[in-house]
Amino acid sequence: MKGWVLLVTLTLAAGPALAQQEQKGPPGKNQGMSKDQRQRMREDMRDVYRDRNRQERPQQQRQMSPQEREKLRRDIQDANRDLKR
Repeated sequence: MKGWVLLVTLTLAAGPALAQQEQKGPPGKNQGMSKDQRQRMREDMRDVYRDRNRQERPQQQRQMSPQEREKLRRDIQDANRDLKR
């Protein structure tokens, strides 16, 4: 009788262990996507990052003439003087 109980216990315990071995690769690795779908997703994400980088780059600032720099400097000094009042 003890032999049957041991055999039934081992059989029930081995079922889930054998089922886990049938899975291919780590869980969630492919998520049911085909090779073409994964490649398309990679390309889409590459495009998104490329577009984002284009938008974040500041526009080239043009070089200011000495007169424009002097005027800007005076305007900033005047604004700072007005703030202190």
